[in-house]
Amino acid sequence: MNRFAAVMVLTLFGAFIFMSVLLLPEFGSYQNKDVANYYLENGFNETGSANIVNSIVWEYRSYDTLGEETVLIIATIGIVLLVRRRV
Repeated sequence: MNRFAAVMVLTLFGAFIFMSVLLLPEFGSYQNKDVANYYLENGFNETGSANIVNSIVWEYRSYDTLGEETVLIIATIGIVLLVRRRV
């Protein structure tokens, strides 16, 4: 079972890396320059948070943050499985 879990974690990690490289935009191709201004102008009124960074991370980009946390948890589980097997 441990070998299966390790293979699954490594497969998912490899898939995430592969897809992120394929889906990256071209270097220097920042197309939507008005997003930052929108956040600054409307962030307080729409979220009620005085901390603009917090409002962007948790209100506007909550699904992205959830995905990042999922990747961190999967990586942590993979490291624990690898280290525990060697000890």
